[in-house]
Amino acid sequence: MRSNLAGPRLLLRRLREVMAEPIKAQERLDKIVVLIASNVVAEVCSVYILRADGVLELYATEGLNREAVHQASLRVGQGLVGLIAAEARPLNLPNARAHPGFAYLPETGEEAYNSFLGVPILRAGRTLGVLVVQNQSHRTYLEDEVEALQTTAMVIAEMVAAGELEAIAQKDTGLDMSRPIHASGVALAEGVGLGHVVLHEPRVVVTNLISEDTDAEKTRLEGAINRLRLSIDDLLASG
Repeated sequence: MRSNLAGPRLLLRRLREVMAEPIKAQERLDKIVVLIASNVVAEVCSVYILRADGVLELYATEGLNREAVHQASLRVGQGLVGLIAAEARPLNLPNARAHPGFAYLPETGEEAYNSFLGVPILRAGRTLGVLVVQNQSHRTYLEDEVEALQTTAMVIAEMVAAGELEAIAQKDTGLDMSRPIHASGVALAEGVGLGHVVLHEPRVVVTNLISEDTDAEKTRLEGAINRLRLSIDDLLASG
């Protein structure tokens, strides 16, 4: 039986309300995990954020031991959370303990939970953390529940990218915001070239993650695509 919070439209509205509140980052994360736990009828919802030292730190939880927040951690590749971070893809397990990558963190009090769903927190192809839900019963999570987690992960990714979580990072354990990025290019001539990457435009800062008027947003998108096409035509003509 699904919670009365179920449904993508209501979930998006609740997420938008939480993001709009003038509250601190920790309180916002705490509200998000409670919201998601209710939405997918999960007994546990947890957020792990990737630090600059390659460690995934528990930043918020609903259902696990709250004292483990900012204390429990896993390295990338360690445990199910670390596996998700390493492979950047969801993991949906009715019996998490049976998975060969399972690693138990006694300080979290998670020994009572069997089913596990985790999705990577991604932005621009980079893993910034992992979002997890758990239940005591053995169950496989539904497709819409996976999508609910992925939608929330997108929101959390923007919080990380905007620097909002830096305020609650532990001393000397900054977030992983400066890893080198590999970009493929097209060679115009043989040989080796070295240089600096220069952004054509400054990074776009997203301030409204969830649309209130989808028709208006579609119109804006179509207009932007048309302007982009004209810009490319002008560029080709001038070359």
